[in-house]
Amino acid sequence: MRLEPDRTAVVVVDMQNGFCHPEGSLYAPGSEAVIEPIADLVDRAREAGVQVIFTRDVHPPEQFDDAHYYDEFEQWGEHVLEDSWEAEIVDELSVMAGDQIIEKHTYDAFYNTELEGWLNARDIHDLVICGTLANVCVLHTGGSAGVRDFRPILVDDCIGALEDEHHEYALEHADWLFGEVESSADLEFA
Repeated sequence: MRLEPDRTAVVVVDMQNGFCHPEGSLYAPGSEAVIEPIADLVDRAREAGVQVIFTRDVHPPEQFDDAHYYDEFEQWGEHVLEDSWEAEIVDELSVMAGDQIIEKHTYDAFYNTELEGWLNARDIHDLVICGTLANVCVLHTGGSAGVRDFRPILVDDCIGALEDEHHEYALEHADWLFGEVESSADLEFA
C-alpha cells in the first residue's frame, strides 16, 4: 500500500507506561511487544516526512466523580492519572519536535480533542493507526476516524492487546466496518 506522505499521519495510540511497562497498573504484555515494531514504523514515517501523532490517555483524579454512567475507573481502576509516570509515553518511543501530542480522556482520540481540526487544517486524510489496546482505544479511535471520513488503516503487527482474541476481533471488525488492515511491511510512504 502506497501512501502520500503529505496527506498521511501515523497515529500512535496510548503507548504509555501504564499500559506498556511491566510496572504499569494496566500492563499488557501484548502492548509491550509492539513497542519495537511501532518504533520502526514511526522512524520510516518520519524519514518520508509523514506527520506523527501520539495520543495520551490522561485522567484527572476527579474525572468520574460526577459520572452518571461512563466511569473508566469503575471498569479498570484508577490509571494513567494526569502528571503521573503512568501517563507518560514509553521511553522507547521518543516524541520529536514536530510531532503532535493529543491528550484524550476517553477511548476515542477524536472525542473532545483538537485532533479532527488539526488533521483537517493540514489536509491529512489517511491515518495509519497503531498502538494499544486493539479492542478499546485503537478500535474506538479508528471507528471515529472512519465516520469522520478519514481513511483508517490499522497496522496489525503494531497493535497491542490483552488477549489474542481481542486483537483478532478488533482487526476483523475494523476491516469489515470502517477501515483497512495492513501489516507494517506492506506500507510504503512515497
